[in-house]
Amino acid sequence: MTKSKNKLNEFIKNPSLAIWKLSIPMMLGMSVQAIYMLIDTAFIGKWVGGDALAGLGLIFPPMFIIMGITFGLGSGATAVIAQKIGEQEKKQADNAAEHIIILGFALSLFFILIGIFFGDYLLQYQSENIKVFTHASSYFYTMLFGIPFMVLSIFFRSILSGEGDTLLPMKVLGLGTVINLILDPPLIYYMQIKGAAIATVTSQAVVFAIFCYLMIFKKRSYISLNLKNFIYDIEIFNKILKLGLPASLSMVIMSIGLFFYNSILNLSEYSTSAIAAYSTAHRIEHLFFIPIISLATSMVTLIGMFYGAKKYDLINYIFYYCMKTGIIISLIFGLIFFYLSNSILSLFTNDMLIISIGTEYFKIFSFAVPFVTITMISSRCMQGLGKAYPMFIITCFRVIIISCSIAYYFIIYLKKPLNYAWFAIFISCFSSSIISYIWFLYTKKKMLTN
Repeated sequence: MTKSKNKLNEFIKNPSLAIWKLSIPMMLGMSVQAIYMLIDTAFIGKWVGGDALAGLGLIFPPMFIIMGITFGLGSGATAVIAQKIGEQEKKQADNAAEHIIILGFALSLFFILIGIFFGDYLLQYQSENIKVFTHASSYFYTMLFGIPFMVLSIFFRSILSGEGDTLLPMKVLGLGTVINLILDPPLIYYMQIKGAAIATVTSQAVVFAIFCYLMIFKKRSYISLNLKNFIYDIEIFNKILKLGLPASLSMVIMSIGLFFYNSILNLSEYSTSAIAAYSTAHRIEHLFFIPIISLATSMVTLIGMFYGAKKYDLINYIFYYCMKTGIIISLIFGLIFFYLSNSILSLFTNDMLIISIGTEYFKIFSFAVPFVTITMISSRCMQGLGKAYPMFIITCFRVIIISCSIAYYFIIYLKKPLNYAWFAIFISCFSSSIISYIWFLYTKKKMLTN
């Protein structure tokens, strides 16, 4: 009996234990990475200043587009691999993994070319402050060299997640983060924000090399990668795109929303300080959302396997188990954001205005956290069932139609105070949670009763 078949039977036998076996290593790996990002932010905020924090804010949307497209397509590959393993079609699972790696090389070249030709425009659109632009440009163009390492490492992790292995990625990414943390202080001290980018690129190159060694040469994974004998299969490629592209486009929409939000904040009464506060708050909240993201991502693997194995009762069970757990966790995080945000923000900057704006953001956003959780889990569950387009549509509705439009109306048209932009985010999160949950119920009823 194969290693993967053992895992499938193990997951079917105890699905609630399975979700934690998949989620906890992912949480630990992502937490280490998120803590690095926060330490990176703290070094830049304390040693370089508020303009550099704002510069990071300008970098976040274009880099988030790259990461979003990569994670989206990677989640599509995860779902396909999980379904094929559930159907006990290992050769097709292997072939799906090879497709996503080949796609990774092509995407990397595409991202680098877009960055070279359009990078300045993407940064200048968000802020005309020359100091902020200088910091952002220095970081962005250094990071371009690390894009192939980042993209392919994400795809390696997606392949391992598809076979139910989240422990190996945690170890590899954890090592990369440690390397990053060691390099950060001296490089930021001597080279400022560019040093942070060099440290990141170096660690990404090490992570990529380790994944290649373990998965291609040492064959430590259940999935076999043999790129020399790669055979293109349009059906598998289309299925990866069908499941992954809507998720990627969802991330792109979120990034476009960040572009618009930065441009709106740039025209507000606090301008650069508002952008710095918003981007710093985003990095902080990412750390707290890791358990929710891990649960939702692990659900894609389990639901894909259960759907492929026709264990429909377990799909219903694991969805509500994750929903209940996620809401409890999100309520705890909401309380932390509401009561401790001022103290947390003080760790990253000495600028009292940035701290004050960030605290106001968290006071409002803390009430939105449970609704974000409902949306995330409902959307990911539909992706595991092979329906990824609802995620894209819901994201468009939340980010563009509701959040950005209302924020623009409040801040630019009505000239309301800055905190009205945060109210717009709350309204969008609340609305999308209702839509996503109802959509999931409809999708589940249609797919599992036919």
